[in-house]
Amino acid sequence: MSHILLVRHAQASFLEPDYDKLSPTGEIQAHMLGEYWASRKVAFNRVYSGPRVRQIDTARIVTEICRRSQGASAELAVLPEFDEYHGEDVLRKSVPELTKTDAGIRDLHAAFQSAATSEEKRRTFQRMFEAVISKWVDGEIFLQGVESWSDFCARVNRGLAKVMSDTVPGGRVAIFSSGGPIGAAMQRALNLSPRDTLRVTWMSRNCSYSEFLARGDRFTLSAFNAFPHLDDPALLTYR
Repeated sequence: MSHILLVRHAQASFLEPDYDKLSPTGEIQAHMLGEYWASRKVAFNRVYSGPRVRQIDTARIVTEICRRSQGASAELAVLPEFDEYHGEDVLRKSVPELTKTDAGIRDLHAAFQSAATSEEKRRTFQRMFEAVISKWVDGEIFLQGVESWSDFCARVNRGLAKVMSDTVPGGRVAIFSSGGPIGAAMQRALNLSPRDTLRVTWMSRNCSYSEFLARGDRFTLSAFNAFPHLDDPALLTYR
């Protein structure tokens, strides 16, 4: 059996002008994962990342620490198949119309706009995000030029198929990605419904990892949302 570890990127810069970069907390999380794996001499035959800066930088920090500890290690390969679903585009294109037609979304949007603290903004944004993305996953929202949920899942599965075919029997690979692709992998392993898959995407902590076992077409779950390296409660984040 091959071991495939999917890592959610460390904390990005939520509510900052450029979300797609690691926050100071995110950099600490990534360092701690690298040190944790290095201390246990965890080595990978291949290392992959999605194309986002937050995904690549998490991979870079972790693999550099492992390389310093163990010498030569696999080079990082960027695969677009492990990009996150385009949630920002879904919000940007759908919320203006939804605030006119959906009282619930209108109230959630108003709560986010009036939030006085960063913590309140995080909380109200998440509620609005979940409500809108749920409608998109359920097919209630169709947006021209935006990848659909089913197309997103198909894309991730193409990436997983490529990784599985390129991994030697008994090998270990790491994929640095986001909550959405991890949810799609869980769907493949456990035959989850679209809505249950979406719930899984919101459960993954920043810089946690999930492990899957693969042989041929077989793809099974071994561990989900593990974070033994994050022993400080302040480092346990979702955004």
